[in-house]
Amino acid sequence: MLTLVAVARSKQPENAYHVDMPRGSKYEGPVESLDLYRFAVEQSSAEKVKGAKNPYTSRNGHMFSFLDADGSAALRLSTDLETEFRSQFASGPVEQYGRTMQGYSAVPADLLSNSAEFATWVSLSWDWIGSLKPKSTKAKPNKKT
Repeated sequence: MLTLVAVARSKQPENAYHVDMPRGSKYEGPVESLDLYRFAVEQSSAEKVKGAKNPYTSRNGHMFSFLDADGSAALRLSTDLETEFRSQFASGPVEQYGRTMQGYSAVPADLLSNSAEFATWVSLSWDWIGSLKPKSTKAKPNKKT
């Protein structure tokens, strides 16, 4: 039986997932997790994975998913979706650098490896994040004293 990673790789040349990362992939985590994450994002409504060292997705300046160096994924969801997601997958909050990331839920490894279901959740996150006001792309002017 072929694994999802093997199927994903059979559709594209070896290391194809890493070649088109911005400035080349510098991700130091598990390659299998990166492949699963990228494959699910490609199957979802989201545009593409960004970030060479720290893979993530964003829309209108709002990050809504990422893959950390340990190979663990996280999704940013609305309050209602977050409650549903956490109860359905026995998930919890995400901590990075000793702080809880508000609105993010940890993606269990078995969900990350189920690309169809994970892609559905990425699409739900993409749709919700699109309803938020876009972040400003202009730098704030310096205040003169």
